[in-house]
Parts: sequence; C-alpha cells; structure tokens
Amino acid sequence: MAEAKKNVNKNGGRKSSTRRSTSRRKSSSPKKTKDWPRWVHILIATAITGVLLFVAYHLFLKKTFFRFQVCDGVKAYQTCIPTGYEVFGIDISRHQGDINWEVLKRNNSHDAPISFVYMKATEGRDHLDPRFAGNWNEAKKHGFTCGAYHYFTDKSPGEAQAEMFIRNVNLKSGDLPPMIDIEEKPKDKVAFNAEIKKFILRIEEHYGVKPIIYSYSKFYRKYLDDAFFNDYELWIAHYYVNSPEARRDWKIWQFTDIGRIPGIRTNTDINVLNGGTEALQALLIK
Repeated sequence: MAEAKKNVNKNGGRKSSTRRSTSRRKSSSPKKTKDWPRWVHILIATAITGVLLFVAYHLFLKKTFFRFQVCDGVKAYQTCIPTGYEVFGIDISRHQGDINWEVLKRNNSHDAPISFVYMKATEGRDHLDPRFAGNWNEAKKHGFTCGAYHYFTDKSPGEAQAEMFIRNVNLKSGDLPPMIDIEEKPKDKVAFNAEIKKFILRIEEHYGVKPIIYSYSKFYRKYLDDAFFNDYELWIAHYYVNSPEARRDWKIWQFTDIGRIPGIRTNTDINVLNGGTEALQALLIK
C-alpha cells in the first residue's frame, strides 16, 4: 500500500512511468563530442609512422643498409673500406671468442691487409679480460703489431685503474702505445675528467709514452674537448660515414663495428691509420 500511495498524483491518478523512464534515459546519455576531421587522423598516423621508421632505421637497419651500399673504392670483410688509407687494424676482446689466428693471417685481404691488433687488457680497477694473454701471444706469434687498451669507468679512481693496467700489461719496444677507451657518460664531468687525467699521467709516467685516447665523436666533443686531452693522439669511432666527424686531428679511425674477419666468428671493429707505414712506425714505442 505504501508503494501504491507514492505512485498516486494529486488528481488521484498514477504518475507516468513512461515519462520517468524517458527522463532517466536522457540524463544518462553521454554527450556527443565532435569527431576530428579525417585529415587530422592521417597527419597523426603519418607522424607516428615517420618517427617509428626513423628509430628503426638508426637502431636496426642502418648497419644492414651499410653492408650493401655502393662503394667508391674497395669492399672487403663484407664492409666498405674507406679510400686513401693503406694501414688497417682490428681491436678485439673476449667478445670475439676463440680466434683462429692461422686463418686470420692466411686470409688477410690484399685490398685492406690487417697490420695491427689492439687487445682489451683491463677494465676498471679489478677486471682483466680473460682472453688478453692468449690473444697477445697469438697475435705476436703471427706477426701482427700489437697494442693493449684499458676500458675506463667512473666507478673507481683513475690511479687505481692505471695500476690495474700496469700490473697486467708489459709493453716493449716495437709495441703500440697503450690506449684508454672512454665512452661511459659520467654523472659528474669535472670529477670524471680529473680521474681520467690521473690515469693518463700515471700511464705516461710508467711506460714513457703518451697513451692514445679512444672515444666516439659526440662523446669527445661533449666531455673531452679541452687543451689537456687535445695534446694526446685521438682514436675516433664514427661508423657508416665516408669520413669521421672530429674537430681535431685524429690518428686512428674506427670506421665500422660489423667487419667480418676470417678466423673470427663475430662482428669485429676495423680501423684505419691516418698515414702510411711510416706513420705506424713512428707511433711505436722506441
């Protein structure tokens, strides 16, 4: 009965259930928004596609396209060799695995013969590359000019890293100068550079020769371009270009990281020396 009374209006009739339900439907209906024009959708889709293609090219496809580019000069080791250079070398580490040095020496390309080999020796203050000693002995035995490098980090003092390198690398007359690989972005540029300088000065003091600084072009410009570092020979890494981008003279150019060297199962960095055999001889420890 209580429910019946609620549905009786002033005239004794029942309230319209149809009107009530219609009112509820209207109030619960969402407001329509105006659709964007079709050309806006096309523009957004085109922009997103362009960004994705740009990222995919630079991260995944650029290396592949570089392999098949038309070379102005020579193609060797499945990559395009820069023209105008006669002294070539590779740099290796444990990542190259077990190298067949006999195959490497026997199948050395006549168009771009490998003359020198740099090997990773140490990293930080306590890491020794497990293949350094073996690579060093085999490269020497097969007649390559040899050099050793240290991978510098910002996790330990420069002098401690220098001592790690010194304990494990015995360089003699006829070897290449030590190289310091600098490519990890520092949290504090000033402190980072101070530790690098300590490393370099200790290495120079011990071996009696200036080490070579290795870095890629953008990193060098941002973190290392000052009077101190510019006084040392530069090994510049710049891939898939016809000439390296550097604001100063360079001694070695690492022009690719996708070289396929006989006797090595993985991709390998290939480098050219700025100058001929005389420049190589002048670089050696006396």
